[in-house]
Amino acid sequence: MKFEDEIDGILVTGKEKAAKEILKTIEQTYGEVPYIFQFMEGQPEILLTKVLHHNAILRSSTLDTKTVELISIAVSAAMRCNHCLKLHIRIAHKMGISDEEIATAIFLAGNLVNASVLATATRHLDEQRELCRTCEMGICEINAEKLDKKI
Repeated sequence: MKFEDEIDGILVTGKEKAAKEILKTIEQTYGEVPYIFQFMEGQPEILLTKVLHHNAILRSSTLDTKTVELISIAVSAAMRCNHCLKLHIRIAHKMGISDEEIATAIFLAGNLVNASVLATATRHLDEQRELCRTCEMGICEINAEKLDKKI
């Protein structure tokens, strides 16, 4: 469905009815309505804009639905959102995605989170010691102001 058709549908049916129809479609598609959408039900404008935004991203994407679901699993795992993770694993299973593929997405997320923790913490440590590992490459994040003042 095109963006214009989605907007027209909302304008014709009204925001409250359109929100209820979207929730019904989500339940038919995924077998359940995610918690956050249930929470937004009482605020149809917020629900509708969230869904419109989501649909616009998917429409403009060249990723297939399996890849999108594996990304959703990885992000849910990285964010440590148990509700999201359980939902996306259930959806992945319904789509026929294997446990091995799901595990790979989770392991990749864990590896990226680990790297993020290490990169953030070690950068802070280097800043405290006024050490810049990129100065040798001519790209200084920490001492840029000091270098500018000397010039």
